[in-house]
Amino acid sequence: MRSLRPLLLPVLLLFGGILLLALTLLGSSPRSAPTGVSEDAAPTGGLAEIRYLALGDSFTAGTGNQPGDAFPSRLAELWRAQGRRVTLKNVAVDGYTTEDVQAREIPEVAPFRPTLVTLAAGANDYVRGWSADIYRSRVRELLRAIIDAGVAPDRIVTLPQPDWSLSPAAAWFGDPRQIGAVIVAFNTILSDEARAAGARYVDLYPLMHRQAEAQMLAGDGLHPSARAHAEWAEALYEQIEP
Repeated sequence: MRSLRPLLLPVLLLFGGILLLALTLLGSSPRSAPTGVSEDAAPTGGLAEIRYLALGDSFTAGTGNQPGDAFPSRLAELWRAQGRRVTLKNVAVDGYTTEDVQAREIPEVAPFRPTLVTLAAGANDYVRGWSADIYRSRVRELLRAIIDAGVAPDRIVTLPQPDWSLSPAAAWFGDPRQIGAVIVAFNTILSDEARAAGARYVDLYPLMHRQAEAQMLAGDGLHPSARAHAEWAEALYEQIEP
């Protein structure tokens, strides 16, 4: 990570204007508004309402695709097809670091009263040049904050970063091989901290890596495509008990 900082900063400063138009991964990029709340009043068949809060960055916001194509919306639709009532609030914003999630998304937790929370963040921490130790500390703080806001640990699901090192745009941020190694390291930290907090880590990374190899990308050449998001939702549907 440290060896990339001298490369990253000049690239970001010199080509920032170009990147802002197409690559919204950076924390300085334009922030899209949260996708808000979607509700469905279908009969529940006696089952409790699912109140799903999605926290994170561009990979949860669905950047590069329509908001309804992001995996939280796709997952909510799969549950609704079961006859469940689902209230979804996706507050993820492209460019957000773990620090941004803490400051701007965590305050949404208590008022929403979620029965399920997904958390996926870390790519922008790397882009900012933050170390693995800093990432670990901030993930730990995020998980504690979600629990303190009233969410049971077993209702928190953490998710890995996709392998964006294989995207055409990755070279703007440094050596793709080193980026790939850091993605794996950050995902391991997230997994370890989730389990230590009593939360769950759903390892979608093998699927994400296959998608990256197949270049299942949105039009910006960086973020996963709508079809990739749909496959994540299908995998989560099989693994999460709402």
